Amino acid sequence: MNQPLSLQIELQPEDNQRLANLCGPLDEHLRLLEVRLGVEINNRGGRFQLIGEAPLVQAGARLIESLYAQTEHSALDRERLHLALGELDQELPTLMHKPERPEVLIKTKRGLVRARGANQKDYLYRVVSHDINFGVGPAGTGKTYLAVACAIDALERDQVRRIVLVRPAVEAGERLGFLPGDLAQKIDPYLRPLYDALYEMLGFERVAKLIERNVIEVAPLAYMRGRTLNESFIILDEAQNTTPEQMKMFLTRLGFSSTAVITGDLSQTDLPRGQKSGLRQSIEILKDVEGISFTFFNARDVVRHPLVQRVVHAYDEFDRQQGHEH
Repeated sequence: MNQPLSLQIELQPEDNQRLANLCGPLDEHLRLLEVRLGVEINNRGGRFQLIGEAPLVQAGARLIESLYAQTEHSALDRERLHLALGELDQELPTLMHKPERPEVLIKTKRGLVRARGANQKDYLYRVVSHDINFGVGPAGTGKTYLAVACAIDALERDQVRRIVLVRPAVEAGERLGFLPGDLAQKIDPYLRPLYDALYEMLGFERVAKLIERNVIEVAPLAYMRGRTLNESFIILDEAQNTTPEQMKMFLTRLGFSSTAVITGDLSQTDLPRGQKSGLRQSIEILKDVEGISFTFFNARDVVRHPLVQRVVHAYDEFDRQQGHEH
């Protein structure tokens, strides 16, 4: 079983000004820590809860305590935060001693899909061995792509009868009736990343036929209420944009012989300010529930064109220089 570690720390002495400096404007320092470490961080005053893989949670707790101590004498800015994270990056490889997993290979029409890196290997292993799976982390880490690959593999092996693709339509305020076209056309823009993965693995014509036969179904999250999905592989993408009520509703749709994969990036929430993400809450509530797996990706797991990595690095350098100048 893979259960995330939940660790609570309390920063003393509690000082609201120092805590505000530690967390950053709109908690942007905490969100940066989440992305770089692949952990979830919640706080109320000086009490912090970290959820994720044990070595990363423990390293994150030490870093937060160290940064808070520094705020006693000087202000914490993005440059100092990046420097601290850079030092931690050098330590992490020695901290992460993961058990060797049997490699899961996914066969598709276009060839084999295999994991790149330890976190992707763990993710694939967990998806094929658990009924409910969470993949949490930044864009480009393969969460959605690998979930689609597993869904296609399950369909080809007759383990499920259909694939159901679900996504909250936050930008449309769930009022999809105002958009032109039928249901599929209304939510197409929100499901484009899922379609791209399907087309790459199955080809455009096959995907179109499977959608026509309702073997592949697309549905906005708002339309899932009241359903029970048996013998299905269900993918909820962009789950950080669900409300707590929507997430509970989705998780209780799971029927017999079904698998659900929930993917999201907690640093990219489009919900109204003050609205808690259903994904963030579900991690807190379900972290100890047997049969549910969690995989926390971080910035080091991003798998994209090498030039994209250089672009990201250039922007990070620019942010550091701007912070230094100000």
